[in-house]
Amino acid sequence: MIQLSIFPLKVPPVCSLSLGGVMSEAKTPTPTPPGDTYKGWVFKWTNYIKGYQRRWFVLSNGLLSYYRTQAEMGHTCRGTINLATATITVDDACNFVISNGGAQTYHLKASCEVERQRWITALELAKAKAMKQSDYDSGDDFPSSSPRITQGGGSQNSEVQSALRTLSNKVEDLSTCNDLISKHGSALQRSLAELDGLRLTGEAGDKIRQVTERATLFRITSNAMINACRDFLTLAQTHSKRWQKALQAEREQRVRLEETLEQLAKQHNHLERAFRGAAQANASPDNKGAAGPGKGEASDEDDDNEFFDAMEEAPEFITVPADPQFHKSVSFPLPLVPLKKRRTRIPDKPNYSLNLWSIMKNCIGKELSKIPMPVNFNEPISMLQRLSEDLEYHELLDKAAKCQNSLEQMCYVAAFAVSAYSTTVYRTGKPFNPLLGETYELDRKRESGYRSLCEQVSHHPPAAAHHAISDRGWTLRQEITVASKFRGKYLSIMPLGTIHAVFEKSNNHYTWKKVNTTVHNIIVGKLWIDQSGEIDVVNHTTGDRCHLKFAPYSYFSRDVARKVTGVVMDKDGKAHYVLSGTWDEKMEFSKVMQSSRGGENGTEGKQKTVYQTLKARELWRRNPLPDGAETMYYFTALALTLNEPEEGVAPTDSRRRPDQRLMEEGRWDEANAEKQRLEEKQRTARREREREAASQRTSSQSEEGAPHDSYLALWFERCEDPITGEEIHIYKGGYWEAKERGSWESCPNIF
Repeated sequence: MIQLSIFPLKVPPVCSLSLGGVMSEAKTPTPTPPGDTYKGWVFKWTNYIKGYQRRWFVLSNGLLSYYRTQAEMGHTCRGTINLATATITVDDACNFVISNGGAQTYHLKASCEVERQRWITALELAKAKAMKQSDYDSGDDFPSSSPRITQGGGSQNSEVQSALRTLSNKVEDLSTCNDLISKHGSALQRSLAELDGLRLTGEAGDKIRQVTERATLFRITSNAMINACRDFLTLAQTHSKRWQKALQAEREQRVRLEETLEQLAKQHNHLERAFRGAAQANASPDNKGAAGPGKGEASDEDDDNEFFDAMEEAPEFITVPADPQFHKSVSFPLPLVPLKKRRTRIPDKPNYSLNLWSIMKNCIGKELSKIPMPVNFNEPISMLQRLSEDLEYHELLDKAAKCQNSLEQMCYVAAFAVSAYSTTVYRTGKPFNPLLGETYELDRKRESGYRSLCEQVSHHPPAAAHHAISDRGWTLRQEITVASKFRGKYLSIMPLGTIHAVFEKSNNHYTWKKVNTTVHNIIVGKLWIDQSGEIDVVNHTTGDRCHLKFAPYSYFSRDVARKVTGVVMDKDGKAHYVLSGTWDEKMEFSKVMQSSRGGENGTEGKQKTVYQTLKARELWRRNPLPDGAETMYYFTALALTLNEPEEGVAPTDSRRRPDQRLMEEGRWDEANAEKQRLEEKQRTARREREREAASQRTSSQSEEGAPHDSYLALWFERCEDPITGEEIHIYKGGYWEAKERGSWESCPNIF
């Protein structure tokens, strides 16, 4: 009688069973199912000439997709099967077949028997979840074991809802695993019963092999159940700690507010008594011109104490009634003035079809800004708002401002330069070209400590000036001109201009430029974006430098896609930090302990530098996209708020642009008509300026070659940059003061 242990407490990550029941570890590590996503290499039958070829398979959300390489995951999928309607059959020890009953059939082979069983388990789990989800979509009620997550309810915090939704999904995983364990357990018991009733016949070998396979499958499923339980508990513990910290922070803030309110009430009461005493002393005919030793002395002491310093910030967060009797009985904190609640959704993108080739076939080699493009290819924000998105990760500049070491500060500045591209990875829509004189303000002073202003200062070539200042000790400014060319299969976008970051405490002044952006598959296929080129971040105060390389995508490269590397060096060229990561995900930095020259690299005989570093530390990580981002132009949480209507902004602000607003609301036909009206109005205004400039030149007999367009920016002035020597526009002030007064008379009527 053969005894099998089918309920192990600890299971090795990968194992295989021989016919004799002896376990041996496999050589190739494989991820452990189940999970939200299951990935790995599997051999797929292609044809009789090439046979089985190694392919990268990804199982996610009930869909099994495959790619030639891992690098293809970002842009080229070779095929996908929906498991909800698929059948999964097993051929032999390593082979299995997946078919949807139609034209799609995958003949697959795993590297070993247990790896095949792992894939079978993951596929069964995914199929069960996909079928259950299909039932939900068809109108079936939620099962009683699955808690309902309310989407509405203004009193519920969105983060809590997200956590509950994740926990609910984990409960579903546990339920599915439990069903599979019951299924495989019953099958295993039947096989054991059949084996027990057999004599030593020819069928014994086959039955033993069947029992062995089912025992292996049952053990793997049990392991998956254990992993799902562990994930559930870890997630619950993580969120529990986070909520406890948030609760403790709220309690501490309440205590501080109570203390502040009590202090302000005492000061107010004391000042009132002193004021009454001084008034009585001045009103008394016996005390004219002199202060007696009683209340008059108290009044003099109060004049020396600067109570008003403590009250300067009070209007930001508390309201004090004018009745002095209130302060005698007050014993509770007044509520905080809440920050403005920003929107988290915009209308979904309509499903309009338009032939891009019919518009662009005659535009090859032309400047993109001169091509009349309908709003169908746009996203509902302007280039000024897209430029403001560079501040998505402003906290990197906040951290840089606190650095004592300029070389470490350089690492944060370099990470900030890279982070600006993370918002573009899925953003294939074109932003609106700003009208001349159009502005955009991003006021996040109360939330994040900074204010930002952009203005379109030139139309041909299109140029935008940007100025941001933070009360946390940094200033960012730039003037960007975008040159673009349509090359037929792809679109090249070349940003021209320099970005400046200045830190108040250290007086360090950094500059860098942007890399080129390429939009692929313009005519055929799915659009995808690549960033490539090199950036030199220079500290003009110390001479430090960071050289960043954005590796272009290569079909034949084995490197991770969207790779970025960099080296931070001092003014003498000595390396101090090595940066690595990707522009769409994260950046890390490592301190250099030693560097050496390697062997020759390439035909030119260049030597490769090898750096010995300490353990890498994370500099920056991309924030996850909001739920439903794929239907909202893949906007980030910040981008969703950029075009939100806001009171008090200038009449030239992009939020007030009518064609952009109509497009956001899904009224694209009206948006296209409004876009043509605005462009014609802009052309008319330019022709008028040119006529006035020509008239002035004729009357004053000025020199030939004077500029035809006499336009002057409103909030920025043209001058020579003292650092780079470039002719740029620098913020001259006045905007925020005009906003405070509500005085916009100087703004042009562009909309």
